[in-house]
Amino acid sequence: MEPAGDPLRRLREAFRAGRTRPAEFRAAQLEGLGRFLQDNKQLLLDALAQDLHKSAFESELSEISISQGEVNLALRNLRAWMKDEKVPKNLATQLDSAFIRKEPFGLVLIIAPWNYPLNLTLVPLVGALAAGNCVVLKPSEISKSTEKVLAEVLPRYLDQSCFAVVLGGPEETGRLLENKFDYIFFTGSPRVGKIVMEAAAKHLTPVTLELGGKNPCYVDDDCDPQTVANRVAFFRYFNAGQTCVAPDYVLCSPETQERLLPALQSAITRFYGDDPRSSPDFGRIISEKQFQRLRGLLGCGRVAIGGQSDASECYIAPTVLADVREAEAVMQEEIFGPILPIVPVRGLEEAIEVIARREKPLALYAFSNSCQVVKRVLACTSSGGFCGNDGFMHMTLASLPFGGVGASGMGRYHGKFSFDTFSHHRACLLRPPGMEKVYALRYPPYSPRNLRLLLTAMEAHSCTLL
Repeated sequence: MEPAGDPLRRLREAFRAGRTRPAEFRAAQLEGLGRFLQDNKQLLLDALAQDLHKSAFESELSEISISQGEVNLALRNLRAWMKDEKVPKNLATQLDSAFIRKEPFGLVLIIAPWNYPLNLTLVPLVGALAAGNCVVLKPSEISKSTEKVLAEVLPRYLDQSCFAVVLGGPEETGRLLENKFDYIFFTGSPRVGKIVMEAAAKHLTPVTLELGGKNPCYVDDDCDPQTVANRVAFFRYFNAGQTCVAPDYVLCSPETQERLLPALQSAITRFYGDDPRSSPDFGRIISEKQFQRLRGLLGCGRVAIGGQSDASECYIAPTVLADVREAEAVMQEEIFGPILPIVPVRGLEEAIEVIARREKPLALYAFSNSCQVVKRVLACTSSGGFCGNDGFMHMTLASLPFGGVGASGMGRYHGKFSFDTFSHHRACLLRPPGMEKVYALRYPPYSPRNLRLLLTAMEAHSCTLL
């Protein structure tokens, strides 16, 4: 790889020359990204299997198809998204043209994580390219096989005067962040997010931070335990639990816990067989470091289901911990693995109290046969996203923004939200050069009559004068 400064200079020159601004150029880049996905599908499936033991089903569903869908959506809507957006005017500006122009920021940096190394790299890239930016892509060094494909193959499909991949670990990323970018998009942990934000602040660079958090899952007494177990188990153990929007812990009454445990065992057995280690559909932990961290959490509460592990292949069985207390280690950090704690509460109100006193999560789930219960959880809590009676299906809709709030992140993307995130919305007003006698009402010497006329002319919309 060339030193970071060289590609940054090259990309900045290309942006200043206006290379990325035409719609035709942006569309060509998006089409190239689509061809990359189509031409290298098997290569990508193999890389994801090597990195995460991810099945072809999970890889197609959560990595390739979502990325391709974002490309297709952007290509269909690119010219409409790029159009100037007309805005309402007051009486004082009736003869003017007022609009919002969507301009690219310039040189943007995308730092991607390892858990969905294709999806969480390419989906923000779609937005950055559609918005007309030059892009520096920093894939995760932890998902080595996918990183290799992104570094060696993807650049062949994009204009390399406007796109670069930079490799390396924390040290190289730290040096990269010393450079000035026009926008930074980061997906990862809150701890690293703070480092990124601190580096960005030195240059007053705007950021989107897609972070994690402990996503609560309230299960009401009024529910079908097997339906809940099927859905919670699927979304908790998908990608071996290494999903930032996975249900991180269950809040329910002791009675519901006892009904839920055999249902969860039934679901896990149907999904992965009597020995999940031999299932082709159950993934592995990404690294020994993460494996050891997760194994240390197995001593919390009571192991009601699973609990087996094998360091030689970074395997941790689909696990349920019952009777977990809030103060235990498994409740202090995002789990990011196939472990599901159940925290008993007396009912809905206590569950809402538990959620409210913790940091705002990236996602929140509520299961109940009563729509009033689901709506109460929604009304009394705050989270990046919310889904009633299912797992993270809300993030499959490009018409919904995806992002966190508070400690779980800032900013949003997916679909048009990605385009808007990577675009500067420039306020524009074009006034004709004539009509000076009308506009002279503004000038000194001031008079009460002119003030009344001006206030009347501007009252339709508020106006701030700096």
